[in-house]
Amino acid sequence: MSRRRGAAAGRATSIVVDVAADEVRVPLARARVAELVTGVLRAERARDALVSVTFVSPRAIATLNRRHLGHRGPTDVIAFGMRDAAVGPVIGDVYICPAVAREHAREHGVGVREEIARLVVHGTLHVLGHDHPDGEERLVSAMWRRQEALLRRLYTEPAA
Repeated sequence: MSRRRGAAAGRATSIVVDVAADEVRVPLARARVAELVTGVLRAERARDALVSVTFVSPRAIATLNRRHLGHRGPTDVIAFGMRDAAVGPVIGDVYICPAVAREHAREHGVGVREEIARLVVHGTLHVLGHDHPDGEERLVSAMWRRQEALLRRLYTEPAA
């Protein structure tokens, strides 16, 4: 769990990030995942937030995908968020499937750690209320451009 409390313009801030793995292997350290979420929240000026990131199996994410989105099969990331800055903090849950992320990393010629980091950023942006169109149009959407800019700023591939 990562916590940050401080004062900004006389107002206390609180960002809490919880990272868990549901019996799956995750090639990115939990502390690094928490840093990425916190970095996105700060960049998007979220002052108060409670975000969980859970890494799950293909079966678990397929169940979430069917139950909550009406889609069949596993996907790489699903995010649920509530945000009403006038009323309270950003609250959200991000679910990531490392097995699907590995497949996508191979397909796109990027490292699996980078792909996991991209999904952490992507899911956090969804929690904050960002959205994108379906299909290939998402690759040119404002959200995708913001995601890639944040990824470049917040993530560096570890040395081999």
